[in-house]
Amino acid sequence: MPYFTYIPKWYQALRKDLVWSVPATADEKTIYLSFDDGPVPGVSPWVLEVLKAHQAKATFFCIGDNAQKHPEILAQIQAEGHSIGNHTFHHLNGAKTNTQTYLKNYRQCAEVVPSKLFRPPYGRLKKEQARAITQAGSKIIMWDCLAADWDAMRSPEQSLQSLRRHIKPGSIVVFHDSIKAWPRLKVVLPKILEEYAKQAYVFKALSPEIL
Repeated sequence: MPYFTYIPKWYQALRKDLVWSVPATADEKTIYLSFDDGPVPGVSPWVLEVLKAHQAKATFFCIGDNAQKHPEILAQIQAEGHSIGNHTFHHLNGAKTNTQTYLKNYRQCAEVVPSKLFRPPYGRLKKEQARAITQAGSKIIMWDCLAADWDAMRSPEQSLQSLRRHIKPGSIVVFHDSIKAWPRLKVVLPKILEEYAKQAYVFKALSPEIL
């Protein structure tokens, strides 16, 4: 499936019901890192170590099934000051799933991952699904920068170049704390943290209050 490593402003304007970035001026050097598809043993704890080493906070959009299998990692994420978000229980593609089934999966995840932040897997969901999730009190969090670390056809350097080109104050950046992403994640994440910290950026977790 083709994808963009950044979301153009014109496209963001078509879906103002979704959160693409956090409003910020050029002087407000804040980046909102996020991680999808965990928690995963080995990978997620490594991410937490790297974030701690750089005094960075982030948001973890968790698959309910993974969170249920690894509650100790979910608890560690929260204990270390990061925020968590709902990523459906079974990583469903909303565009390919009927709304009743999709919302049931959203609610099933919410039982394990209590959060008012929601990110649709693949960034795909129907308008009626989005409307129902918003009415349930959740903020739907998308992104404006994508590491595309799951893509085995991309090199770590390609991911780095794309992120360097598009990250700006207020950006929501997507990584994946998954086995598939690991070959690129282990290279790209530390470099992004180091490079942007040197530019006086800070890394914060998302919360409903700031959106």
